[in-house]
Amino acid sequence: MIIYVALFILMVLLRYSLQGRRKGRGQMYAILLVVLFVFSAFRFEVGCDWSGYLNQWNVQEYSTFEEALQNVEPTWWAMMQGLQFLGLPYPWLNVASSAVFFLGVHVLARRQPDPLGFLVLLFPILIINMPMSGIRQGAAIGIMCFAFAAFMDRRLFWFVAWTLLASSIHNSAIIFMLLPPLVGGKYSTKRLALAGLLALPGAFVLLSGDAAQVATSRYIDSGVDAAGSAFRVGLLVLTGLGYFFILRKAWKFSFPHDYKLATIGALMMGAMIGLVPLSTVIGDRLGYYMIPIQTMILARIPYLPIRKSRALYAAVPYLALGLVFLVWTSLSWHFDQCYVPYQTWIFGFPTSAGYFY
Repeated sequence: MIIYVALFILMVLLRYSLQGRRKGRGQMYAILLVVLFVFSAFRFEVGCDWSGYLNQWNVQEYSTFEEALQNVEPTWWAMMQGLQFLGLPYPWLNVASSAVFFLGVHVLARRQPDPLGFLVLLFPILIINMPMSGIRQGAAIGIMCFAFAAFMDRRLFWFVAWTLLASSIHNSAIIFMLLPPLVGGKYSTKRLALAGLLALPGAFVLLSGDAAQVATSRYIDSGVDAAGSAFRVGLLVLTGLGYFFILRKAWKFSFPHDYKLATIGALMMGAMIGLVPLSTVIGDRLGYYMIPIQTMILARIPYLPIRKSRALYAAVPYLALGLVFLVWTSLSWHFDQCYVPYQTWIFGFPTSAGYFY
């Protein structure tokens, strides 16, 4: 676990050593983006879902492209079919999914006043759990980052298009099809209530459709629990509360263009706590989509006109995530089994890895 903790500490130290040096942070962001992509994409037998996706890969290997498109998540299966058509072995699926994830992260990061801080704060939970393990949802989150950018730009068509594409990779993303009524116009309580009423027919369709049935069978009826979900969802809930009670007015003044997404995102973060008693897995799965918005809120704290204790507020996200990450990596049997030791195939394929040939 040392390599993961050391990497996070190094990134935090780099961020603070470049305080006040915007050009330096921009240069280091570009370097770190590439480093984290390589670290994630070229891992070898690292991540809890390595064997699970290998099984999917083997299933698709004996299927056709037409059969791939008949699956519930057709884009994901078509991606595997495309890589197999090119003659690439299974580990390249991790490279492709990581590329989609980090490209989406870059789309949001470049909109931040501190892209380096944004990237550092994504590492302990989102990057470790998604492109380094749950690669299918990781790719869907990358696509949803494009959708969030379209939401900020009030581009309804592109928000819907990106969301549908993300849901064709991981169908949990379909929940964001409830948000199109909120894409246009300014945020207000009345508009939020009206959008909620307009979204009711869409909610009914989603809850009665195939995606809801798949989610129920996978995450509720299966009896499977998500280890650590309470902590991850708890961080989202605390971020939502902190936004509304401490940051919201300052955010509206400093970042009016992104205020609507941040506020709706904070509301959704708070709502995550209601999903945990129903299914820790559903709460966890949907919570991962909220982390880019959560990180956008946290990374901008140093740029908000907060008169008292701004330095403390700015440090809290790094301290809180660092503490959670340290406890997780030190005490979790799950982490030890899935991520330790870290291995990579970038310097050559292990001779025992039969699926490389």
